[in-house]
Amino acid sequence: MKYQSKYRDQFPEGFLWGGAIAANQAEGAWLEDGKGLDLASCFPYGIHHKFRGRPVEGIYYPQKEAIDFYHRYKEDVAMFAEMGFKVFRTSIHWTRIFPNGDDETPNEKGLEFYDNLFDELLKYGIQPLITISHYEMPVNLVEKYGGWRDRRLIEYYLRFCETIFRRYKDKVKYWLTFNEINNMRRNADYVAGVIFDGSEDRRTRQNLIYQAAHHMFVASAKANKLCHEIIPDAKIGCMLSLSNIYPYNCDPQAVFETMDIRRKSLFYSDVMIRGYYPGYIERVWKEEGVELEIEEGDLEVIRQYPSQFLAFSYYKTTAHEAGKPSFFDTGGEQNTPNPFLKTSDWGWQIDPLGFRYTLNEVYDRYQVPVFPVENGLGAVDVVEDGKIHDSYRIDYLREHLKALKEAVRDGVDVMGYAYWGPIDIVSAGTGEMKKRYGFIYVDKDNEGNGTLKRIRKDSFDWYKHVIETNGKCLDQGW
Repeated sequence: MKYQSKYRDQFPEGFLWGGAIAANQAEGAWLEDGKGLDLASCFPYGIHHKFRGRPVEGIYYPQKEAIDFYHRYKEDVAMFAEMGFKVFRTSIHWTRIFPNGDDETPNEKGLEFYDNLFDELLKYGIQPLITISHYEMPVNLVEKYGGWRDRRLIEYYLRFCETIFRRYKDKVKYWLTFNEINNMRRNADYVAGVIFDGSEDRRTRQNLIYQAAHHMFVASAKANKLCHEIIPDAKIGCMLSLSNIYPYNCDPQAVFETMDIRRKSLFYSDVMIRGYYPGYIERVWKEEGVELEIEEGDLEVIRQYPSQFLAFSYYKTTAHEAGKPSFFDTGGEQNTPNPFLKTSDWGWQIDPLGFRYTLNEVYDRYQVPVFPVENGLGAVDVVEDGKIHDSYRIDYLREHLKALKEAVRDGVDVMGYAYWGPIDIVSAGTGEMKKRYGFIYVDKDNEGNGTLKRIRKDSFDWYKHVIETNGKCLDQGW
């Protein structure tokens, strides 16, 4: 019998080209139509700053209006369709559906908005890819329960899930349970609503982080079960931040420490995809004094209902020197600059080959389909005669998409590619508009001034051509 090769030289037919945003960074309409107050809206300067409580007078909160996607989505979706999008990732704002999180009944106005948005996407043949929880926890759940440290959030999250699964079962076939869940150790407030007041020792903090993660693992597995029951033809995955980390040199100590840092990041997908707590985490827990409360049936539900695919964000890589302290697990903070790489306006090191490396790394580890749902360049754009010539963004995208194609040739099963973000939105990290990612410029500055006018950048037409050719133009040096 002759071996039948599965080698792919090009992106497969039906490849899901598109873009990604988050509701809290784009929609605005802060407390409109019954919406409640969400956690992300309480960070006026982005997640690099700590939670300071509910909004106060005299401080500008960019999420109040954001780019007004709530009222302008038809215009924006039409532009996505013009580029040829096959998929569009966004989130369903938890507080639009359950304003307080523990409400008994959903807010119909919020449900109607997403009905209208999904209908508009489907009109153009664009598949919605929906993140159920993208840093948009109702503030009430933080204040009343302490976020995901409280097991009762499983019930409230599943009520939210069941509501949207049943409502949108005929419109949404791709789902993600939590955004960048592995950012827990450095941003437990933003990711899980776990707020520290500064009095906790390291042992207490780590225990709370892992306990919250356990509750989220159980909730994610039960959401997977619900999704399969309500929408049998749906696919539901997990989502991690996987900007990578290298040893700074070949010092074996640096190599081992780097592996250990990376493994603490992949721990989250190890549990959510493999369906069990890996052996290495037992030592971490012992050394950090972690003692989890695990109820009967928790481990079984995690085992029975794993994630079907791995979605992830990738922007850059970092390097680690032996013996240097590391307070992150995701490559999200700069350690030692890598002398072989260029750096963006915000100090992020640009590494297309690292993208290919990461795609191979996670596919080799899990053997499930992978989906890069965030990748892009944040930069300062200058409007000249009503135009934005963003050749630097095209250069970034070209090299990363060439790396993505090489990963396909390597045998990685890639579902699609969602660029972050196809239209300028509020930066999650810094709360800025100045840090722009989009193919579409939005006339608004860091202080909230501007007309909100949309302008196509040069990268708009470039990405349109990539989609038209299903990436074949990348082989032609275009």
